[in-house]
Amino acid sequence: MSRDKTSTTFPLGWGERGIWMANVEKTISSQRIYQGRVINLRVDTIEIDQGKTTKREIVEHRGAVAMVPMDGDGNVVLVKQYRKAAQRVMLEIPAGTLELGEDPLQCAQRELEEEIGFAAATMKRIGGFHPCPGYSTEFIHLFLASDLRPSKRDGDEDESIDVEIFPFSRALDMVERGEIRDGKTIIGLLLAKGFQR
Repeated sequence: MSRDKTSTTFPLGWGERGIWMANVEKTISSQRIYQGRVINLRVDTIEIDQGKTTKREIVEHRGAVAMVPMDGDGNVVLVKQYRKAAQRVMLEIPAGTLELGEDPLQCAQRELEEEIGFAAATMKRIGGFHPCPGYSTEFIHLFLASDLRPSKRDGDEDESIDVEIFPFSRALDMVERGEIRDGKTIIGLLLAKGFQR
């Protein structure tokens, strides 16, 4: 975006630092139509341009953590599990949902032990993202987990997870070939690549 440096006006929608400033949608009313264990669903009536109203269907989610666990040999530890919504077995980085009010770092440490049976002496935050901002409040915190040591902790009773270890370079190749299709895993592996020595 270019503009006259002496001007104090900006092209429609653009803010002072060249950041797109979309109109904020004012919520007029909100109705929760489903409350579940993992998600809730609400319908918001919002005001858009010139006083018009419309509805937004919002999935409420407490947020989650996802970890890229790296061992001392440059391998990444992934989990393989069947995902009903996708109707397929997926290779993923370990992840889990935040408990209400839980610190993301503490959740990451707990979920890592529950999912792969390892604890990490070093847990570095490498980013975070909204996986589906068009309809969900979920935000996923990403961590690089290293200095792994075996740890025994029982996982969730409703999950069947296999642990698989791959050279990090092979995992990146699997992303490029479309063999890894999980979004958080793709993002996590690509961000972790920048932290590899």
